[in-house]
Amino acid sequence: MSKQSVITKYIEITPGVLGGKPRIAGHRISVAHIAQMYLNMGESIEEIARDYNLSPASVHAAMTYYYDNRGEIDRRTAESDAFVEELKRQSPPSRLQEKLREIRGE
Repeated sequence: MSKQSVITKYIEITPGVLGGKPRIAGHRISVAHIAQMYLNMGESIEEIARDYNLSPASVHAAMTYYYDNRGEIDRRTAESDAFVEELKRQSPPSRLQEKLREIRGE
C-alpha cells in the first residue's frame, strides 16, 4: 500500500465539516489539532489515539499529512487564531467578565 493510499484511508477533507480542514476519517478531529497535541503539548501518538478513541495508524497518518502540508496547515491555523483574537478585541465584555472586573475593583 502506498503512502498516499494510507493517508486517504485515514484522512478526509469534506466541505462543510470543520471548515473543510483535513481531519481523521469518521471523526471531527483535525490534522492540525493532532499536530498541536503531538508537537506543542508533547502527547505521544499512543496517548492521542487512546484519549480520542483513534487507531495509532490514523494518528500517524495525520502526522504524515501534516508534515506533507505543514505550510498550508500552519497558515490556516494562524489565520484562524488571528480571526478569533480580532473578534475578542471587537466584542464587548460579557456579563461574567464585567462582574469579575467589578469584584476585583478594576
